Amino acid sequence: MTARPRPLHLPMRVPAGLLGGLLIVVLTAQPAAAQLSDAQLGGRVVDAVRHCPTFSIFDDVSIGVSNRNVTINGWVTDASKRDDIARRASRVDGIRSITNAIVVLPMTETDVRLRLRVARAIYGNAQFWRYGSSSNPPIHIIVSHGHVMLSGAVSDETEKALAFALSHVAGALTVTNTLRVDRD
Repeated sequence: MTARPRPLHLPMRVPAGLLGGLLIVVLTAQPAAAQLSDAQLGGRVVDAVRHCPTFSIFDDVSIGVSNRNVTINGWVTDASKRDDIARRASRVDGIRSITNAIVVLPMTETDVRLRLRVARAIYGNAQFWRYGSSSNPPIHIIVSHGHVMLSGAVSDETEKALAFALSHVAGALTVTNTLRVDRD
């Protein structure tokens, strides 16, 4: 017959104040996602959306967060992209609600050709080759019914002006330049 191990009893005294403090900490602990700031939560949503494989230079999305309520604005060329972006964002822990205000752009033959002409004009220019060869080019080209909008970021004011000038291709009724300058 083998002897069963006996429980080890050690005299243990914990001051009442310490025990009470531990109890309060345990009871007030919240999930990590609930403690995120809106900026941190927005960063997580951006990371989730950034990995959407169908997102291209012809789409542009912005994300706003207020009191853990996420609003997604922008333009995409296909309804499935809009739905995929919202689905990816909804998987981020800590979100209270999501408002999907993404507009699906018209895919008329005229707009599709205009998108390609503007993209070739900008990314075919030697000044922008380094952007065009990146996995996520920073200049986005939004076309709706012949109206062109440039969004995203460039390195300096000269690039901003050059992209604007290059985007005035045949078929562009108007061009709006909302490019921002990011000096890194």
